[in-house]
Amino acid sequence: MKRNTTIGDYLSPLQDEQTQAYLTNTLQVADILEWILRQFGEGCKVYLTTFSISEEFLRRLFFIIKENKPIQFHLVLDLKATNKTLKLWPFIAQVIDKVYLADNHSKLLLVVNPEDGQRVSVVMSQNLTRGNRYESAIVSTDFDVFATLLFQMEDLITNHSVPFNDVFANRLRED
Repeated sequence: MKRNTTIGDYLSPLQDEQTQAYLTNTLQVADILEWILRQFGEGCKVYLTTFSISEEFLRRLFFIIKENKPIQFHLVLDLKATNKTLKLWPFIAQVIDKVYLADNHSKLLLVVNPEDGQRVSVVMSQNLTRGNRYESAIVSTDFDVFATLLFQMEDLITNHSVPFNDVFANRLRED
């Protein structure tokens, strides 16, 4: 987030608004995730889909997770970005519990606190990278939206992806 800016300049607390949106070059995906986890507390399950991920995002994510302690973190990346992902794998493996590869271009963030049922869906334009471009997102706490997206995400993971650990193990055997 840029200096002299707060997330409150763009979004209200999740309990205040069921659906919100933004279009700005100020907010990053990491800002949104951190904001959600602070509202939901520890023990959340996090699901993220993206085309690409960067080392800079992973560094930020490492500290967000360390502070907020999600219980599970699932990430779906695109198969076309595999070479870049392989280079980041040692770091990814330290930060994220489960990584999958699929024909994926979606940018989706789902967070649920299983203990109290809080949930939020964020449909966004930004990859898990850092930039100064304008990005947009719709943030929703609507139960039906979350249930639909989670069902489809679980289908993507179960039926249309490859666990990244398998791809990485195969690559090591080839080298």
